[in-house]
Amino acid sequence: MGIFKKLGWYFKQERKRYLIGILALVGTALVNLVPPRVIGILADLFDQGHITGNATWWWIGLLLAAGIFQYLFRFAWRNMIWGGAATLEKQLRSRLFWHFMQMDDTFFQRHRTGDLMAHATNDLNAIQNVAGAGILTFADSIITGGSTLIAMMIFVDWRLTLVAIIPLPLLAVTARRLGMKLHAAFSESQAAFSRLNDKTQESVSGIKVIKTFGQDQEDVADFNKIVDRTILINKRVNRLDSLFDPVTSLIIGATYVIAIIYGGTMVNAGTITIGSLISFVAYVNALIWPMFAIGRLFNVIERGNASYDRVQELLQEKSEVVDKPNAITKLSHTNIDYALDHFTYPGAHKVTLQDIRFNLPEGRQLGIVGRVGAGKTTIIKLLLREFDQYTGVIKIGGRDIRDYTLAALHNAIGYVPQDNYLFSTDIRNNIRFSAYEKDQPAVEAAAKTSAIHDDILQFADQYDTLVGEKGVSLSGGQKQRLSIARAVIAEPDILIMDDALSAVDAKTEEQILSGLQEDRANKTTIIVAQRLSSVMHADEILVLDDGRITERGTHDQLLADHGWYAEMWAEQQLTQSMERSDA
Repeated sequence: MGIFKKLGWYFKQERKRYLIGILALVGTALVNLVPPRVIGILADLFDQGHITGNATWWWIGLLLAAGIFQYLFRFAWRNMIWGGAATLEKQLRSRLFWHFMQMDDTFFQRHRTGDLMAHATNDLNAIQNVAGAGILTFADSIITGGSTLIAMMIFVDWRLTLVAIIPLPLLAVTARRLGMKLHAAFSESQAAFSRLNDKTQESVSGIKVIKTFGQDQEDVADFNKIVDRTILINKRVNRLDSLFDPVTSLIIGATYVIAIIYGGTMVNAGTITIGSLISFVAYVNALIWPMFAIGRLFNVIERGNASYDRVQELLQEKSEVVDKPNAITKLSHTNIDYALDHFTYPGAHKVTLQDIRFNLPEGRQLGIVGRVGAGKTTIIKLLLREFDQYTGVIKIGGRDIRDYTLAALHNAIGYVPQDNYLFSTDIRNNIRFSAYEKDQPAVEAAAKTSAIHDDILQFADQYDTLVGEKGVSLSGGQKQRLSIARAVIAEPDILIMDDALSAVDAKTEEQILSGLQEDRANKTTIIVAQRLSSVMHADEILVLDDGRITERGTHDQLLADHGWYAEMWAEQQLTQSMERSDA
């Protein structure tokens, strides 16, 4: 019963709702005692020949009244208890989703998407069942079972009642032992479901890659293995779960046998009447639900307990990137002072960045280039406070970025990442995602700045065109330009473009850069790029290699140094020249 203690905070919060629900259960149980008693009385009246028309209609009216009250009480407890369960699920779902929103990159590296989805669906449903079916079966089994037993003793015979309930303790012992085994089996089942979720999500997301490399059959075979393993685990859960009903039925059968044999003996001896025995059998029938409920209660409790523990483990995890008490809520200006001694990713052994120092005055443009894996994106991640554990200091507006709230920092920065994630809505809402209050002219202005406006006009629905999941209906270049438009429409103080022009041609790149220079004449911009033409107009360019700055200066200064930048520039210019001649 530990799960009820764990959910005590919620039951205390909703105590009025559950109190009304339990009182309605009490009313239902008391009303349910009426029909068996009435049937027994009618049977005795018929047996004794004392039945009359008026009496019959009176007893039928009493049964009808009992039915009406039964409906009213049932409606009340269903509304209160099931409503309470739905409210709990809503609160936990909102809390879990908000928790996901507050967690850092390290958290999402530890937990796969499918596993988090399983927590937010199956586990929350199991917890909801505790607050709904669990409370119902727990309270109703006690109330209905207890009131029925009392009625059996008062209206029939206490000796017959005590003999008939002899099998009941066996039910509690059996249900407890099966419940403990089911708890472990259900935990394993939930983990298997998470793995299946992971595989499904990964395969659907990567379906194009799978088909391109001809791995359809291999991926299906791998998926089937996971499905088979999941089915095998769930079969064990079902075997244990299916034992509850047969055990309960066996005990119920034993109770009926005892009631009929011993009760028949008492009727023959004149201790009870035939009507009383009929009432007793009806009361035994009323005990079927409480007896079944006991078995199901352990089932619901063990499932809910395992799920609650899994969800709580997630909620107990803390982000390593948090706001300081009384953190600054607004940036005064946007000059950037970057003085990093060294940084290593959590769990890694090799230093990722070392001795990274630069100053970017407000309104200037910085370019960052280098080989793949040189550490360019990591510089941006630290500036965005995706990680706070580093040696050194990064300042914006003269203050350590860790002194600002995350909201203040992110509201001042427009970020275009390498992976251009688009939402499965229309183009207009994708562009104004960060500034939903913007009107159509502002949306079009942002689209023109990112050189995507003309492409949009070619679509049948133009700005109402649905992009599909993750922008599946758009080309790579179109997705990049939409992401740029989404960043610039909010008019951020700092714009960061992390390799955001890699999928566009040289002419479109030039058009975008010209638009940005005009649109952001007095605002800070950082461009991370593989193509050097993207940064050639920057006020300063940093060249990274193996986490260090190896060259720095303007475009002309770096060409004059004849280093890596000059070599890469010559190589890229030759490639572009050959492409133009082939065209």
